[in-house]
Amino acid sequence: MDRLSEIFASKKPLIVFTTAGYPDPETSERGIAAAIENGADVIELGVPFSDPMADGPVIAAASQKAAGAGYSINDVLALAGRIREKFPRVGLIVFSYMNPMLHYGYEALCAKLAEIGVDGVLPVDLPLEERDELLKPCRKHGLHMIPLVSPLTPPDRVKKIVDGMSGFVYYINVAGVTGARHGLPSDYPQLIGGVKNVTALPVASGFGIADAETAAEAARHADGVISGSGFVKALGESVEAAGKFVQDLARGVANA
Repeated sequence: MDRLSEIFASKKPLIVFTTAGYPDPETSERGIAAAIENGADVIELGVPFSDPMADGPVIAAASQKAAGAGYSINDVLALAGRIREKFPRVGLIVFSYMNPMLHYGYEALCAKLAEIGVDGVLPVDLPLEERDELLKPCRKHGLHMIPLVSPLTPPDRVKKIVDGMSGFVYYINVAGVTGARHGLPSDYPQLIGGVKNVTALPVASGFGIADAETAAEAARHADGVISGSGFVKALGESVEAAGKFVQDLARGVANA
């Protein structure tokens, strides 16, 4: 069993997204360590991008700041290598828009990620109809390619998106962009249940996980919980605030 599958088999993991290089390279790395030390089981390393169209104001501003400072996909790969060396058991996913990955080259990128010990990639703006070009090198190098589905994805398309995939399914809790919210939509249990009915993969719940209560609510129906904007916002304040934020979320997930 691979590392990501072992994590999901042992518990409902807390997955923390962060924009790599934000608010600066040193603080970013310290913040990731604080997240892991305070209960994050999987880290999603966001590759900074100048036009993060799926992201709300917090992550968009963080991404634009890091990209504007010259933090590139090569810096993300170097950071991933240091994280893997220091935290050999944590799950590690590179979260990216397609442009940086295409520029690097899919085959070269997947080979490098496997060499580092990254567990998978999450290509946020890759449509189903075009994914084979990246999926093939991912499979060749033993990487999970994480699929995303949303409340607006029709059931027949959900089935096509998750079919044959591995790792876990990222279920987007709300229609719209990323951002911390308090509480989940009333139809959340029904909608995520529909996704779980068509796949044996774990289904992790993301977008809008802003506090321990919302994390617990999400975890009652999901196989894992993902938080991004809340962590990025906290890290913009201090490493200590980011660690406390993760600690609170981990408690919520554990108490679900």
